[in-house]
Amino acid sequence: MKRGVVLFVGAAIVAAAVTLGLSVAKGQRLRQPTNPSGYQNISPDQLSAMLQRKDFLLVNVHIPYAGQVEGTDFFVPYTDVETKVPATLPDRQAKIVLYCQTGRMSAIAAEALVRMGYTNVVNLDGGMVAWERAGYPVHQR
Repeated sequence: MKRGVVLFVGAAIVAAAVTLGLSVAKGQRLRQPTNPSGYQNISPDQLSAMLQRKDFLLVNVHIPYAGQVEGTDFFVPYTDVETKVPATLPDRQAKIVLYCQTGRMSAIAAEALVRMGYTNVVNLDGGMVAWERAGYPVHQR
């Protein structure tokens, strides 16, 4: 009886994976899902690849200033995103990538932008700490 239940559950999982299209072709990676707050977390390697074909606004929200990723468009303290970003970027469908030192402040800022109706918000998971650990430089002004 237990073996039958295990086989049934296993078959159901396989069927669900096929139905949902969770299989990944060789060499491809699944897109990282959007978190429950409505923004997407990305890795340093993903940001590095995105910077090669930059089609987004890169915003440093860390306070106090602790360095920057090359290609940063502007600095907005995470506590000010609700007042400063709409004036600078009124298009709520524009892609915005946020980062800070460790990812905590940028996650707060990302949540605020999503609440305000921005639909294409991305957060560098782990911030500049993760960026440096992945071998990428953090620049000073």
